[in-house]
Amino acid sequence: MTYDVVIIGGSYAGLSAGLQLARARRRILVIDAGQPRNRFAEHSHGFLTQDGVPPNEIAADGRGQIMEYPTVEWRTGKVDAVTGEAEDFTVAFTEVVGRREYARARRIILAAGVTDELPNLPGLAKQWGKRVFHCPYCHGYELGREGIGVLASSEMAMHHALMLPDWGETTLFVNDAFEPNVEQLAQLEARGTRVVRGLVERLADQGAFAEGVALVMGDGRVFPLAGLFVAPRIHPSSLVQTIGCELEETPMGNVVRTGAMKETSVPGVFACGDVARAAGSVAFAVGDGAMAGLSVHRTLMFGL
Repeated sequence: MTYDVVIIGGSYAGLSAGLQLARARRRILVIDAGQPRNRFAEHSHGFLTQDGVPPNEIAADGRGQIMEYPTVEWRTGKVDAVTGEAEDFTVAFTEVVGRREYARARRIILAAGVTDELPNLPGLAKQWGKRVFHCPYCHGYELGREGIGVLASSEMAMHHALMLPDWGETTLFVNDAFEPNVEQLAQLEARGTRVVRGLVERLADQGAFAEGVALVMGDGRVFPLAGLFVAPRIHPSSLVQTIGCELEETPMGNVVRTGAMKETSVPGVFACGDVARAAGSVAFAVGDGAMAGLSVHRTLMFGL
């Protein structure tokens, strides 16, 4: 089957891109593996009209709306390879039932393919998206005014440590990851951020009748926290690299380099959402997706 556009990733950015193209009456195929990056989060915040709604509900509503358009098709599966060139790409994918399928497309939109590399701390992964977060704008408000921790895995922790006092009482756990210099210590003091040195041993539940987590130090000290912020490293999937898209190094990790119209270094391939920006949110993903969809439509009308 030949499509105007194959969209790889059916979460917020992919759905937003697809909606623009569907409304332009273009034939599109969305391929989604059902593993959105924010699937661990219980609620989404900061997206107008959807503040506090579970992220899977937002995505389900979006999918229901886009599937009302007759030119849209959906496949649940994992894309294995993209070959060819603009006007004649071939997308190989494996459906969830294990069947190998192929689709041809004039354009490709990458809207998936990012994984988070979390700090290797016992107990942390279990709390990811529940009491351990990376975005203060998304999750800081709900933690109240006390007991916010920042776990350092690199000097990037300074960014969180200087931001989070606006949301509540903040402690930076240096965790032997780096040592703030004199200037950084002055900045932290000015913001009211407490600094705790020493190696962190694990993250533990506070118990059935207490919210939050307990950060346990190697020397036995225990710090009760409403929530903990970390800065994970992000990694694009191997698919992005095999397509040949140029990457951009950021403090958070590598992302696909795009231009103002969401075009990548590969003609006919566009990228949007978390795969193409260092710090993401549902609101950013939807905006990026809308731009990618409009940009792709422009090239279908007038050429690359």
